[in-house]
Amino acid sequence: MIIEFYKYQGTGNDFIMIDDRENKFDIVDGALITALCERRMGIGADGLILLREHDTLDFEMIYFNSDGNQSSMCGNGGRCIVAFAYMLEMIDAEATFMAIDGEHKGEIMDDGISLKMQDVTKIEGVGDGLVMDTGSPHYIEMVDNLDNLDVNKQGRRIRNSTPFKKDGINVNFVLDASELQVRSYERGVEAETLSCGTGVVATALAMHYANCVEDNLISVNTKGGELTVSFEEFNGTYRNIWLSGEASMVYVGKFEC
Repeated sequence: MIIEFYKYQGTGNDFIMIDDRENKFDIVDGALITALCERRMGIGADGLILLREHDTLDFEMIYFNSDGNQSSMCGNGGRCIVAFAYMLEMIDAEATFMAIDGEHKGEIMDDGISLKMQDVTKIEGVGDGLVMDTGSPHYIEMVDNLDNLDVNKQGRRIRNSTPFKKDGINVNFVLDASELQVRSYERGVEAETLSCGTGVVATALAMHYANCVEDNLISVNTKGGELTVSFEEFNGTYRNIWLSGEASMVYVGKFEC
């Protein structure tokens, strides 16, 4: 069977997108997903996303990490699927869709795609960092130097440490210079990615929670580009959280399975 795919990226976080409204793609074939995401012998991507029909919403998003396993929410992937649905003429300027962590809203903006995230009600200190769930679990730690940091080595160490080894965790290293910078190690990819949307949200909320920034509109620089996070905060609960930035199609292709 020949399947058409679309390659999308959001600040360098890249995804294989498949219009699977006819439910033709075998979601249990993790080996196929891994092979497609492999960067030398496959298409190459941080993950694979299926767009499927939903009974009451515009569509459903099913996300797999590059290790072939279905994963928790992906912020940049969510922004990319909104752009994908717009390209398919399924939506106009706004979308409401279902993901693994619940319902999300997306908006097509002049300068990119905005995605509404789930509320964050719990932030706790673990070791030298803060931990929260922004649709995916994240550990955020401040560092003095990002350029010389071995993100893969240090991220892997934290991801596999005793508190997180069972389920894994995404690890974000943050430099609070003149503007926020972050580098992220993603579980499931098991490597540093150019950008992590849920990690950027976690970084912005962590810096606000720790009183490092006061604004409720925060710009965060990743290796793949800049993302912004806006939110409301009341008694330690963060709500009305929006992740915004560029997202675009890279190319279209086909593969046989």
